Amino acid sequence: MFDWLGFKKGLPLWWSCRLNRGMKEDVEDIFESIANTRMELLKSWTNEYWSHLDRLLEQMGSLEVERSESPELWSAAVDKLFAAAGNRASDFSEIFLLDEEAAVLFSTYASHIGVRYGGRAPFSKGLEYSNSGSKCLFGPFADPLTEQIGPSTSAFHDKMTLLYIIPLMKEGKRAGALCGRVPNDVIGDLIQRESGHVYPDSGDNYIFMARPGLNSQIAPGTALSRSRFEDRTFTFGENLKDGVTTDWGTVSVKEHTELELMFTDPATGMLHPGVANTIANGSNLFVTFPGYSDYRHISVIGKGVTFQLPHCPDVWGMMCEGDLEEVYRIRSIRWKLTRLQLPLLGGFAVLSAVLVYLIMGQMSPLVVACVIGAFNLLYGLLIAWTLHKKGSQPVVDNLHKINQFIRINAEGKGDLTQRLEHGQFMHDETKELAMWINNMIDSLEGIMLQVKQAASDVLSSQHVLTVSTVSTEGSTERMSGKIHDMIRSIRRQLKDIDVAKDVVGDMQGTLRVLEDKASEQIAVAQSEVERIGDKMKQISTKVADTNKTILTFMETTQKIKNVLQVIEEISSQTNLLSLNASIEAARVGEHGKGFAVVAGEIRKLADLTRKSTEEINDTVQLIYKNAKEAFQSMEEGTQVVTEGTQLVAAASEILSGASAEESLKTQVVDEVVGLMEKIAEVSMENRKISTEVEGKVQELLTDIVNVRHTSSHVEAITDFLQQLVNQFRLTETRRR
Repeated sequence: MFDWLGFKKGLPLWWSCRLNRGMKEDVEDIFESIANTRMELLKSWTNEYWSHLDRLLEQMGSLEVERSESPELWSAAVDKLFAAAGNRASDFSEIFLLDEEAAVLFSTYASHIGVRYGGRAPFSKGLEYSNSGSKCLFGPFADPLTEQIGPSTSAFHDKMTLLYIIPLMKEGKRAGALCGRVPNDVIGDLIQRESGHVYPDSGDNYIFMARPGLNSQIAPGTALSRSRFEDRTFTFGENLKDGVTTDWGTVSVKEHTELELMFTDPATGMLHPGVANTIANGSNLFVTFPGYSDYRHISVIGKGVTFQLPHCPDVWGMMCEGDLEEVYRIRSIRWKLTRLQLPLLGGFAVLSAVLVYLIMGQMSPLVVACVIGAFNLLYGLLIAWTLHKKGSQPVVDNLHKINQFIRINAEGKGDLTQRLEHGQFMHDETKELAMWINNMIDSLEGIMLQVKQAASDVLSSQHVLTVSTVSTEGSTERMSGKIHDMIRSIRRQLKDIDVAKDVVGDMQGTLRVLEDKASEQIAVAQSEVERIGDKMKQISTKVADTNKTILTFMETTQKIKNVLQVIEEISSQTNLLSLNASIEAARVGEHGKGFAVVAGEIRKLADLTRKSTEEINDTVQLIYKNAKEAFQSMEEGTQVVTEGTQLVAAASEILSGASAEESLKTQVVDEVVGLMEKIAEVSMENRKISTEVEGKVQELLTDIVNVRHTSSHVEAITDFLQQLVNQFRLTETRRR
């Protein structure tokens, strides 16, 4: 019946569960709500901090200065961006930038700058996972630098770390990484909410490894968050730092819960049923007797869930538990009053019977009636006083405390740092009410802290917006002036284009007239050139004929020279014959005188013939020389005529080309006119657009003025919101 608890431990727990068996559905709802709320809180917190890094990365990408161009300006700009991101994301204890060789280029923790990890980084697995371009939430892992940097928002702090990694990709390869360091105890604070814990004496929310993906060295069931039983400030029972004693040994941790504690039942050495069933089924709810054994071998009940945080390769599990004894410790006011009334009623019955027995028969009925009436009255007053003192008065006092606590906070100027003390209440509905009021106040304080932080962020952003709006207004006014000047310039250009269009139109008409005249003149010139070409052909023919005649003349002259040469030879022979005749005449004497006279005359004639022949020969030589010069001159003339013919042909071709070019010029002019018409159309459109732009700029100026007024109004609202929030006293150390 009492299962693994045994009779001694099992009976009181069974009785408590039996008395409060009507609470089962409420307890189920409580643990379901706690588990789902904490799980969603972790996911939303993770997404929020991814968005902070995404925003920072986007801002870095929009920097106007490159690191290679001006390292000092780049460093100053990045410093401002990182400082602003650190203020927004207060759970980051450090934001740093790595290059492709895992060297720290920049960090909000100055001592970290310049450190080169290579492949020795404690988060090298996370970097390797991000090589594909995927984000990675890596951890928890031990990093002494986290402890050296110190806590961000968590009160409890050690070297356990969570790391957000966003890879910087270039050409498909990781060229660096933007990282955000979170002390791992932050997630413990997120899920614990110590001051508003539902079951303050025992309840614990903790995270464990369910299915390792990247961190394969971490076994399922290993603790991933700090347990509240680790903290020595937890005063209910033993803690893990000093050791929790069980019948099977002491359960303790040396440094921290994470990675040191396995959630095993010390009696069996196996994962305790809550963790084991959660890993196996993905979810586990168990809230009835006899519960299950935890790592302290104490009966607990609760809800287990598994989940995966955004960009975390590992599947985590979370248990939300409470000791069975505390959960069902409550004793209802109804039960207390019943238990108080039963002895009083029993005593009344016994005393009434004894009294009637003693006085019956000894007194008159009237006296007996009076005695019994007085006894009933006195005993009734005693019952009423006892029920008031032991029953209703404590409940009223507790309700009064709760009423006073609620009234103070309901007035809007409450102290949200205060909580109802559980020890002042009995284990009944008033303690349950106080417990949930504390939980509500704790949630309200968390919300108010977020509102206060948001109001502060809005106010600071509003100041920046106001400054930016004023600057933008000035810039817009200057831009408006420049646009106005530009529009005036455009309008002047439009006028010039209109004038140019008219000039091109006039030029088109003039060119057409000139084209017509040039066409006529070219036609006349072409006909004259053709006629000249014909004449040149005739001249060329005549020159060729003359050349032939001169050649013939030169041949005849050559023949004359031959004839003269023959004549000259004949003359020489005649002269020789004459001389021989004279000699013969002189020899014969007187009879030869007449023959001597004839021979003399013949000699004279031969001399004359010789002289004439020489003169003719000289004349023929001169004629031949002149004819030869005339022939050379005619050859040159023939060449000149040939060249002239070629020039005439070229002139004719040029004139024909000139006619074609005139047509081309006309085509070009037409195209220019068409282009000017298009430009004129575009100019008209630009004129319309420029007018619209000018109007839009004026509207923008009006909008910016409205934005400035709205910004001032929002700033006033934010100030008022901060005034409202400041009416509450808040635990500033809880702000994240």
